[in-house]
Amino acid sequence: MTKAYLALENRFRRMNILADIGGMLHWDMATMMPDGAAESRSEQLATLDVMSNELIKDAALVDLLAAAEGETLTDWQRANLHEMKREWVHGNAVPGDLVEAISRASTACEVAWRTARAENDFAGLLPKLQTVLDLSIEAGTAKAEALGCSVYDALLDQYDPSMRCDRIDGLFADLEAFLPDFTASVIERQKAEPAALTPEGPFPVATQNAIGLELMKAVGFDFDHGRLDISHHPFCGGTADDVRLTTRYNEADFTSAIMGVMHETGHAMYERGLPEAWRMQPVGKARGMSMHESQSLLIEMQASRSQEFLTYAAPLFKTAFNGNGPAWDAKNLYRLYTRVEPGLIRVDADEVTYPSHVILRYRLERALIEGDMKLADLPGAWNDMMQSLLGITPPDDGNGCLQDIHWPSGAWGYFPTYTMGAMAAAQLFAAVRKAVPDVMEQLAIGNFAPLMTWLRANVHGKGSSATTDEILHAATGAPLQTTAFITHLQTRYGG
Repeated sequence: MTKAYLALENRFRRMNILADIGGMLHWDMATMMPDGAAESRSEQLATLDVMSNELIKDAALVDLLAAAEGETLTDWQRANLHEMKREWVHGNAVPGDLVEAISRASTACEVAWRTARAENDFAGLLPKLQTVLDLSIEAGTAKAEALGCSVYDALLDQYDPSMRCDRIDGLFADLEAFLPDFTASVIERQKAEPAALTPEGPFPVATQNAIGLELMKAVGFDFDHGRLDISHHPFCGGTADDVRLTTRYNEADFTSAIMGVMHETGHAMYERGLPEAWRMQPVGKARGMSMHESQSLLIEMQASRSQEFLTYAAPLFKTAFNGNGPAWDAKNLYRLYTRVEPGLIRVDADEVTYPSHVILRYRLERALIEGDMKLADLPGAWNDMMQSLLGITPPDDGNGCLQDIHWPSGAWGYFPTYTMGAMAAAQLFAAVRKAVPDVMEQLAIGNFAPLMTWLRANVHGKGSSATTDEILHAATGAPLQTTAFITHLQTRYGG
């Protein structure tokens, strides 16, 4: 008999549906909602968050969780129960009034961020951002007590279960020992080569959108279960059965939007590939954001920036934009897509300098959360660290500390997952190339099916039935590490 366990499944199903509703409201807020609706949207989201918090705090759950432990369960049910307990710990650590306050503050701050970024107005955003930070620290402190870890680790645990700062510090130290000299050597080598040719624009948004949709189809995206829209900051949201992707366009450079689309499609394919039988249960969710970012970066960086894929894509670009001349050749586009140059904007960064953007944010948010820096000092600290890590200084806050949506939306502790995802992506792609020897030849004709089939079996279909390290070890033979990522950079960029 699994009476207690089945009762838990019903309760967590309701909580998951509330989360899905919130996801759709967030998508609408980012893409279509008029600014004047911000207050009512804040009320809606706060109400959903409070309802979910009340459900996870139902006193009956304690007895049900204990009783389910003694029941005969399948491996998947046992894994689901483990994830239920994890969500219970997080949900019960934070008081309901704090949950509501965080929801309201982050919604208001996210809406205000749009204007602040456009106007380079950090001072104008500061009061709202300070409120979000203070409330996040309060929630993190409560969770830290429940989890027996530091405040930052507790916030990180929301995005990458069981990951801790000491592990991140070791991984990032490996990268910091390798990247500076390697980056400098790659830049010098590329400078000595003839300059890559840049296709001439303008590149109409409608045409960029059409190409993006075509490439999404090539990857295998199902438009009966999702769509592509425009937002201030690219993201993938919605639900597993209704995945909402967004990008942003620049008519002077089509590569940014196209790679953004491929990145978000990687996220979407992960969501769509999660085990359907467990769709509404904790074990059916994605295994944290490091794994999620590995799927987006694998599609964008490993596959879509490869020479093979660009052999397929270059003629599409040339035809769509009526291009002429050698600038549209696949070899030239590959040089453009693999050009290494420190830049201001994280989402546009090449994969060699990208980790420095993440390390910067990781250090700054830890300092803010641990009380080693005041939020008012963020712009100056950001600029100083940007100069130290990348050798450039932002001309304004819109291109500096205001460029990302994460902190205004309350996502403190999220940033390290981007570079951990890059490491995981390199490990997984190396394993794919061994398991599917002709995967690159298939990408050269726009066939992502062999790649996606392997990912469905080895990553997507696992859901949260195992830890990140367990999934990686089963798929690649090793837990998360830097070796494959460094090897990938050396192979692609020389230096």
